[in-house]
Amino acid sequence: MEWLYSLFTSGGIAHTVLILALVIAGGILLGKIKICGVSLGVTWILFVGIAAGHWGVFISRDVLHFIQEFGLILFVFSIGLQVGPGFFSSFKHGGLTLVGLASSIVLLGVLTAYLIHVITGTPIPTMVGILSGAVTNTPGLGAAQQAYTDACGIEDPSIALGYAVAYPLGVVGIIFSMLFIRYAMRVKFEREDEALAAISDEHKLPEKIALECTNKMLSGHPIAHIRELINRRFVISRIAHPDGTIVLADGRSVVSLGDRLLVICSPEDREAVTAFFGVQIEMDEKAWANSSDSKLISRRILITRSEINGKTFADLRLRTRFGINITRVNRAGVDLIPYQGMQVQIGDRVMVVGPEAAVQKVADVLGNSLKKLKQPHLLTIFLGIALGVLLGSIPLLNVPQPVKLGLAGGPLIVALLLGRFGPKFHLVTYTTMSANLMLREVGIAMFLAAVGLSAGDGFIDAIVGGGYRWIGYGVIITVLPLLLVGFFARIWLKMNYYTLMGLMAGSMTDPPALAYANGTAGNDMPALSYSTVYPVVMFLRVLTAQVFILFGL
Repeated sequence: MEWLYSLFTSGGIAHTVLILALVIAGGILLGKIKICGVSLGVTWILFVGIAAGHWGVFISRDVLHFIQEFGLILFVFSIGLQVGPGFFSSFKHGGLTLVGLASSIVLLGVLTAYLIHVITGTPIPTMVGILSGAVTNTPGLGAAQQAYTDACGIEDPSIALGYAVAYPLGVVGIIFSMLFIRYAMRVKFEREDEALAAISDEHKLPEKIALECTNKMLSGHPIAHIRELINRRFVISRIAHPDGTIVLADGRSVVSLGDRLLVICSPEDREAVTAFFGVQIEMDEKAWANSSDSKLISRRILITRSEINGKTFADLRLRTRFGINITRVNRAGVDLIPYQGMQVQIGDRVMVVGPEAAVQKVADVLGNSLKKLKQPHLLTIFLGIALGVLLGSIPLLNVPQPVKLGLAGGPLIVALLLGRFGPKFHLVTYTTMSANLMLREVGIAMFLAAVGLSAGDGFIDAIVGGGYRWIGYGVIITVLPLLLVGFFARIWLKMNYYTLMGLMAGSMTDPPALAYANGTAGNDMPALSYSTVYPVVMFLRVLTAQVFILFGL
């Protein structure tokens, strides 16, 4: 059995891989344990690593540092790719209020941590670790560690120790804050459900309606001209003439009195569009499919050809070439109303209406191959990581040490930009959800295992030497900003409680809190507000952790 003893103690490559795998596997198994329905998830990997480090398990510092930084890069880059489109769109369509409130929670947390530092004298690196644990934000921990190492040339284990001590009650504190506001404000779910109906109207999918044209002012004009007369976005899919013929509509199609129109528009535009054209009528889908020329069908087609990634519908000229009409575009689970200047992206699903033979030709042009969609596009990932490392290494300020975005902030910003603008440069940024989750979970597991093994040697000494106070500091940092902003949103902004729960969970980027909010609400409103603020909050958590570290040196 000497070979087995040597494997655990020799310090070679096999030893490193074995220890890393065992720490990660042990943490994942413990992460399945739930207490009152709440689990710490993959954060258990950190605690298993700390325990292993405390009992003398050793991996080379240089190797651990590489594992930690590369894992962090994979994690933040995959997050950036996923949330890139939502990061910019979250500032639109009423999301600005939610983003502003979530940003206030972030900044109040930093201010609270700084005040605790001033009052207690706790070193800022330790305080930033406590802050990252209290708000359950692992990328912030990585950003702080990397910023401190770049500035000082050495690591400070107290950052990871503060994180580990504050994290468990950070999860509990978020849920406690939700419950406290619920009972303090005497929230009645029946009233919230009534208010939810009005709120949910803002998030309905585009609707199909059948209209009869009775507006004499529109008779004889093409659709392209009619669109200029009303400031609403809509698509006319088909026109049924009084003689019974049904034709596909495009910008040149002429509308006449008595024509029946199949229109796709958003719910908020429905009333205005109906009044503009005439009156709504009943006409089922089968009636619209009957054409004097050929049977019309509608089919969702998946865009999988990388050559057309980033091109507009005007560039593709699908209507002119094949005589079809595109009525909707489903992107990331959301139906959008198409227009000529809209850029298509790999992974989009377009609703195509037309004769069966023409629709099949369009499918051939767009790809429609699920197998191709599952193939990874590694060029974008590694090119993005390289650009992120370059961006993260650029000195931005000197206060007194150079402020850099670092190996967390640089790849995150590049991934956000690629996720949003990559298709314009014909870069395929689409990854399946399972592939993105795999990349993300592997990265965070490597990071947490390396951090735990590095910090384990001094964990008990730190707690005994006064680290138990960090638990209280963390609770204050968790609860105080949430309660201040939560009561403000509820009392002055009259925010729906379901939306408020999602806002609170999103401001802490905390999945267990979101799971609790979804289970309590029984609807999707918490998830909607969570996803609205998540991208901006993740960016701010990474940035403020680095700035806090560097301004405290």
